[in-house]
Amino acid sequence: MKAIVFATIIALGVGCTSEVNAEDQAIPRIAFFGFQLINTSLQSTTPAEQERVRSLDDIFSRTLNDSGRYQLVRIPRDLESAVAAAPIASCNGWERDFALRAGADLAAWGTVQKVSNLILNINVYMEDAKAKKMVFVKSVDIRGNTDESWQRGLNYLLQHYLID
Repeated sequence: MKAIVFATIIALGVGCTSEVNAEDQAIPRIAFFGFQLINTSLQSTTPAEQERVRSLDDIFSRTLNDSGRYQLVRIPRDLESAVAAAPIASCNGWERDFALRAGADLAAWGTVQKVSNLILNINVYMEDAKAKKMVFVKSVDIRGNTDESWQRGLNYLLQHYLID
């Protein structure tokens, strides 16, 4: 009789452990709010730079999806206008609320700071929406204001720091 009770306790314990592990290994859901250009240079922002920002959005989304380590969630239409009205880079915590409303675990966004046509900086941020805690902040400097330099900079950051 003791053996049956012991076996039942062990079986229940193993069952509980596997459920916890399955939850721990769930793919994090990310609400990605895109990249924003912060132009602190003396040159005006060009249409080519605006297109490069959209290109970084595509690269980021595709890379995370292809990695299998993250699941990007769609931003609901009713949130799109609120997100557009509040630039994420300076929204003071709204990104957490937006992510939770979208059904995501993490909020992600990026910035490109243009210091000049020679010096630019790409930054990626990820925050745990429930814990209100940054979980990823990385930056790369790039030289040159070209499609190739922007793409290579973001790809380097993602491959060496986020995707591994």
